[in-house]
Amino acid sequence: MNSGDIGFVLVCAALVFFMTPGLACFYGGLVRKKNVVNTMMTSVFIIGTGIVMWVLFGYSLSFAPTSNGIIGNFSWLGLEGVSLEEGYTDTAAIPNMVFCAFQMMFAVITPALITGAVAGRMKFKSLFVFIIVWSVIVYYPLAHMVWAQGGVLGLDGIGALDFAGGDVVHISSGVSALVLCILLGKRRDYNHAAYRIHNIPTIVIGASILMFGWFGFNAGSALAADGLAAHAFMTTAASAAAALLSWMLCDIIKTGKPTLIGACTGIVAGLVGITPGAGFVPIWAAVIIGLTTSPVCYLMISYGKKKFGFDDALDAFSCHGTGGIWGGLLTGVFAKESIGGYDGLLYGDAAQFGAQAAGIAITVVVAVVGTLVCYGITRLVTGKIRVSEKEEIVGLDISQHGENAYPSFNGLE
Repeated sequence: MNSGDIGFVLVCAALVFFMTPGLACFYGGLVRKKNVVNTMMTSVFIIGTGIVMWVLFGYSLSFAPTSNGIIGNFSWLGLEGVSLEEGYTDTAAIPNMVFCAFQMMFAVITPALITGAVAGRMKFKSLFVFIIVWSVIVYYPLAHMVWAQGGVLGLDGIGALDFAGGDVVHISSGVSALVLCILLGKRRDYNHAAYRIHNIPTIVIGASILMFGWFGFNAGSALAADGLAAHAFMTTAASAAAALLSWMLCDIIKTGKPTLIGACTGIVAGLVGITPGAGFVPIWAAVIIGLTTSPVCYLMISYGKKKFGFDDALDAFSCHGTGGIWGGLLTGVFAKESIGGYDGLLYGDAAQFGAQAAGIAITVVVAVVGTLVCYGITRLVTGKIRVSEKEEIVGLDISQHGENAYPSFNGLE
């Protein structure tokens, strides 16, 4: 075991953890004043449930070695048997427990991404149950299928490349967010002209924390303090920067003015787009990925939502689902063997692009079917999932938590 690698990955795990409070700020700034507490709480509570579930059985179901390639067994319940000295794989330079800690933070933030799509209209107790069930039915199996030894979608299976979570994190949560927001229906004031984002500075703080943590998210996925980690760090920065600029350009083309909210959203889109390929594609390709991911997500937000009529409140699908799919496909185009060991379409391997498309398609199916099952289970457990019209008018801060983010707030915004 290498002490430098151990320290590096543990620091990266802490950075990934910090992304969940960052997401709470980002989402919290985007909603109306009457829903700030609820929106931030839907990220914060997952710190509790996600970590406890991971320790008790989540890591075992996600990564314990089995022959089925779909889900782990119960051999590591309560983290019993997870080594402090031996790696998850024979070639690992970090103990299995360190790998477990790093992956735990992914299991926390991934379901939190879903909550943005249903902001302002889902009962907290129903969301609480849904997130627990979704983690078991969707996240743990996908983590095993893509990243675990013998997983059917990963390098031991069909060969889909997912360096840090394009399939496992962003597509799974984004597609699930889309299905859930459709099942819940639109907010009562969805088309209300007076609706406005309440706190842009909070959005900037949240986006900044997300980008800061994302360096641990992607660079840490190298699982060693080496050149590949440095490469992933640089592709992450390049894609986010390029996406910020291209989102500003989209704003200018559409409205004639760049917006701060748009710049922050562009950062997130670029980070999502590069996640699957951060350790596989050249740095110049990361710039292309960032430049193109923002317009794709922008089109989904500006036109796709209206065209298809779904109320993805904080654009969880439009950024994470759409951006994850786009980034996953471009990984199959730009992957280069000298960087991550695999060539993409640009370097003569069309089969890799096919593997990427297949991995994405299977992830979408798992997310859709899994979300429908989770929704049904949640209804059986909690009854009606959506808040009443009166509760929605009053706001979920008061109706679900009895708290108010702003003491002087008059309840009208």
